[in-house]
Amino acid sequence: MDKLLIAGGRRLEGEIAISGAKNAALPILCAALLAAEPLVLLNVPQLNDIGTMLKLLAQMGVKVKREGATVILDARELDNPLAPYELVKTMRAAVLVLGPLVARMGHAKVSLPGGCAIGARPVDQHIKGLQAMGAEVHVEHGYIDAKCVKLKGARLFTDMVTVTGTENLMMAACLATGETVIENAAREPEVVDLANCLNAMGAQISGAGTDVIRIRGVDKLHGATYRIMPDRIETGTYLCAAAVTGGSVRLTGTSASYLDIVVDKLMDAGCEITTERDAIALTAPARLKAVSLRTAPYPAFPTDMQAQFMALNCVADGTAMIRETIFENRYMHAVELIRLGADIKIDGNTAVVTGMPKLQGASVMATDLRASASLVIAGLVAEGETLVDRIYHLDRGYERLEEKLGALGASVKRVN
Repeated sequence: MDKLLIAGGRRLEGEIAISGAKNAALPILCAALLAAEPLVLLNVPQLNDIGTMLKLLAQMGVKVKREGATVILDARELDNPLAPYELVKTMRAAVLVLGPLVARMGHAKVSLPGGCAIGARPVDQHIKGLQAMGAEVHVEHGYIDAKCVKLKGARLFTDMVTVTGTENLMMAACLATGETVIENAAREPEVVDLANCLNAMGAQISGAGTDVIRIRGVDKLHGATYRIMPDRIETGTYLCAAAVTGGSVRLTGTSASYLDIVVDKLMDAGCEITTERDAIALTAPARLKAVSLRTAPYPAFPTDMQAQFMALNCVADGTAMIRETIFENRYMHAVELIRLGADIKIDGNTAVVTGMPKLQGASVMATDLRASASLVIAGLVAEGETLVDRIYHLDRGYERLEEKLGALGASVKRVN
C-alpha cells in the first residue's frame, strides 16, 4: 500500500495549475446517460473516483474514450441499468446514476453507496423525490430498485440541503413530463456547473445557484462539448499548504469567485491574497493568526475545507474554535494531528485548537479524503519526517499531489 513521506520545514513557492473539480465532474459524467449522442468533457481530473465512475458507465453500455483531461462518452447503446456493489462501495457519487437511468430507461438498480466514513449521508431525499415524480422505488438486499414508464414533473421539497440529491433529481427532471420545482435546493457551484452542462445538452433549467431550481422537461437531450469548472477544494487546500509553510504561491486555472469565505478566512489569518480572472496568489505572514469557523452549506464555510483549516490553526498564533455542522464524524483527523504535536480538544461537534510554535514529524494514518489533505499540510510544516499511510484516500480527490507540491519546493515522496 502506498504512503507519502514528507520532509517538513520547506517554504512553498512558485506556480501550479489547478485541476478540474472532482465534485463537478462526477455528476456531469452521469449526465451522459441522458442522451443518445456523445458528450465531450474537457478538464476532467485524473483521479481514482473518476476512473471508478468511468468503469461503472462502461459496464452499463456507455462507450468511453479518454485522452488526458478529455473524456468522450457515448450512451446511445445504453443497455444495463445496474450499478453493482463492487463499483459503488468505494464512492458515494455512484448514486448519481439513479436519476438519469430512471429518466432515460425507466429502470435503475443501484447499490447503496459507500465513500468516506465521515458520517451518515442517507439517500432518502433522492428516493422521496423520485417517488413524487411517479417512480416506484424499493430498497432491498442493499439495492435501490426504481421503475417508471415516464417521470412526471412535481414540486419537490428536500428536508435537508443535499448536493447529490439536488443533482440526481435535477437530472431526472430533464426528461420528465412538465415542470419540476426543487425547493431547498443545494446552491453549490458544482450544482450550477451540472445545470450549465445539462442546458448545453438541450435541458431547460433555471435557478441553479439559488434554493429554488426549475426544470422544464424535454423529450430528449443531445450531445455537447463542455469544460469542467476548476476544483475549489483543491485550490483551497494548496492555499492552506502555502499559508502554513510561510510561502508565496500562484495558482492558475482557478477562480476566487467560488471561494469567498475561504479567502476571507485566510486573510483573517494574516495572508495577503490577490485575485485575477483565472488565478489566485497568496503570500503568507511570518506567523499565522488563529481563525475560528463554522461549517454549513454553500455559500457558508465548506465542510470539505474544515480539516485543512484545522491543520492551519495547529501552528497559528492563538486559539480557534471549529464547529462542524454537516457531518457528525468528521474530526477523525484530529487524533492524527495530535500525534504530530497539535493541541486539539474535541467536545461533540466543536474542536478547540490552540496553536503550537512547531509540530513534529511522525507516522500518521489517513481516515478520509480531506483528513488526508490536513495530514499532508501538517507534515509540510512539521520538523523531521512525516509518513502518511492510507493515501488511497488522497488519490480519490487530488490529482498528482506529490508532483504539484514538488513543483512548489516541497519534499514529498510516494513510497510503498
